[in-house]
Amino acid sequence: MLASESHLATGYRHFVSVATLGSVRAASRHLNVAASAISRQIGLLEAQLGISLFERHTRSLALTEAGLELLRGLQAVNQTHEGTLDLLASLKGIARGRVSIAVVESLSISFLPDLLIAFSRKFPGVQAAITVAGSDMVTELVREREADIGITFNPSALEGLIVEFERGIPLGATMAPSHPLAKSKSLTLAQCLEHPVAWPARELSIRLILDRALGARTARHERQFECNSLRLMAALARDGGCIAFQTLFGIERDIAEKTLVFVPLADRKLPPSRLTLVHRPGLDRKTAAGAFLDLAKQQLPKVFDVRKK
Repeated sequence: MLASESHLATGYRHFVSVATLGSVRAASRHLNVAASAISRQIGLLEAQLGISLFERHTRSLALTEAGLELLRGLQAVNQTHEGTLDLLASLKGIARGRVSIAVVESLSISFLPDLLIAFSRKFPGVQAAITVAGSDMVTELVREREADIGITFNPSALEGLIVEFERGIPLGATMAPSHPLAKSKSLTLAQCLEHPVAWPARELSIRLILDRALGARTARHERQFECNSLRLMAALARDGGCIAFQTLFGIERDIAEKTLVFVPLADRKLPPSRLTLVHRPGLDRKTAAGAFLDLAKQQLPKVFDVRKK
């Protein structure tokens, strides 16, 4: 939990940043502190503790067993600290506080900005920290208590999480208005694969849905592009003449401006993409995180109602 380390001593903060981000250089960029100063602080910390915290290789750092235990302990301190701040915020009517949100890319550019603005107007003293990640990483961040709330698509596992909202969303083929299939009322994957496509990489949840629907045909088709970014796939569909696959989330502006066309997919074996709002167990509704969760749960159904129109 890098954003909440300000209450820790300098050496510990620098250690957590290096341990979490994987290198002194990355920690230097994150903390805006010279790499030499970070290395010096960690050296002083190791001298003070009398034990090595990192195994130093030519191009990488790895935590020693002692370093791993220290990291776990400091993260536990952070969690206790944040919980205390949230409790104090609840006693003051959520005038202050912090909520951490993990979200997938498509929702980070469509639904989430409006939700964050509405939340900040209602609770101007609350800080919101947002992490954009892949579908399963979102749930993992919540499970590991590095995020209070997660908004994701098609999570592969929900153990240890509370599902607050879930809704299926149809998948479609997106393409430029000039594409030969753009005037179709619906399409099958087989029809789409007769043309160049931008295919989602394996870390995107939509990839598993498409692979299962195609079955044995998956391996036989060569894709022109394979991407781990829905925004990039939409751009390739818009400007590169290929077809991309996704929901309407994240491409609303393109559809409104008619730079992209969305054609529903009609394959019987193709399930809808499943939007899921999750949170960590024990989340107090009287805290900043609880207030954000309530607002998200309230606003999500309205988004679906608008899309139906």
